[in-house]
Amino acid sequence: MKKKLIAALLAGTMTCSLVLAGCAKEASREAGDPGQEEGGGKPAGEGQADADQAAADEAAARIDAIYVQERTEDTDEQCAQAKAAWDALTDEQKELVEGENAGPDYFGEDTGDAALDDPRNQDGIGENEILAVSFGTSFNKSRAEDIKSIEDALQAANPGWSVRRAFTSQIIINHVQARDGESIDNMEQALERAIANGVKHLVVQPTHLMHGAEYDELTAAVEAYREKFETVKVAEPLLGEVGKDAAVINEDKEAVAKAVTDAAVADAGYGSLDAAKEDGAAFVFLGHGTSHTAKVSYSQMQSQMEALGYGNAFIGTVEGEPEETSCQEVIEAVAKAGYKKVILRPLMVVAGDHASNDMAGEDEDSWISMFQASGKFDRVDAQVAGLGSIQAIQELYVKHTADAMGQGGEGGNEE
Repeated sequence: MKKKLIAALLAGTMTCSLVLAGCAKEASREAGDPGQEEGGGKPAGEGQADADQAAADEAAARIDAIYVQERTEDTDEQCAQAKAAWDALTDEQKELVEGENAGPDYFGEDTGDAALDDPRNQDGIGENEILAVSFGTSFNKSRAEDIKSIEDALQAANPGWSVRRAFTSQIIINHVQARDGESIDNMEQALERAIANGVKHLVVQPTHLMHGAEYDELTAAVEAYREKFETVKVAEPLLGEVGKDAAVINEDKEAVAKAVTDAAVADAGYGSLDAAKEDGAAFVFLGHGTSHTAKVSYSQMQSQMEALGYGNAFIGTVEGEPEETSCQEVIEAVAKAGYKKVILRPLMVVAGDHASNDMAGEDEDSWISMFQASGKFDRVDAQVAGLGSIQAIQELYVKHTADAMGQGGEGGNEE
């Protein structure tokens, strides 16, 4: 009898507990307990994490949509949508952005003040135009210091002409437009603008380093518009004619070798290249590199350094083409020559992403990191400065433009 009574009491107690627990759970739902999510789902923390990632993924998709080389009738709207999606994110959500090409740095990296630049896309420019064509850069500081400086020098030297700009990288054009609201013409837009402005005499001055793939595409684009103008001239890129082998050098390569070395020596605080050599310091000038046949230009620049007696000047490339310009090859060459201090500097018109990240970045595969990790050098420094910021380089572009004009006139040979 006593056992039956105890069992009954226990059963009643359990029933009351279950009822009370059910009531508490229901009350919690009605009160909007933050620890639970409707639909029998996940805790609210997990739900918010999913929402954050979804918002970040949406922004990443819109960024990837404008990371393309072709401009379409939808490009302007897509740029605006990408920026709006980014601006709608919280700081925490922005760190989650990751796509095929998208990342937190696409809009978030501080590259300087875009207001210091000039897209040079004004109309009403007269009959004579110099179109300065660059690959481009999304780094605002470099765009102003390197590309704009070249354009300003061209304008100062040619007051009877209007200098306008075109970029050959639509990816960069879209990046700058979406992030900074700055509209830069691509080649087709720039040429159409020239026609609409009634330009009769057009001189195209590439700011490219060499006769590579970008230069080939530029000349093809100009050729399609040749009949729209009375005269069309295409000037030489920075290093001039390529030549057949590594031994071929010319006045342009000599001028560039002297200009970049002088600037590097001065910025490193040495009175001369010989003084740097006595201090055990070598300079490594880093180009982009290319699989194009014009890659021999880098080998020619090394030949030019040697012809000038610059024994502590070495040429490398980010892409490692030609092979002797790869990072490991250059490390071995500098170490074998006995130098214990190294100064890295771009052999690029602009000091953009390659200079800031591939050369001087903190990642283990940057040139400065690999030089340091080799253990062969006591000190490795980097100078992040583009060729375009050097006055002697600007003057060389001015000379190339004048040569194309026929020493300042409208005559001369057409491309």
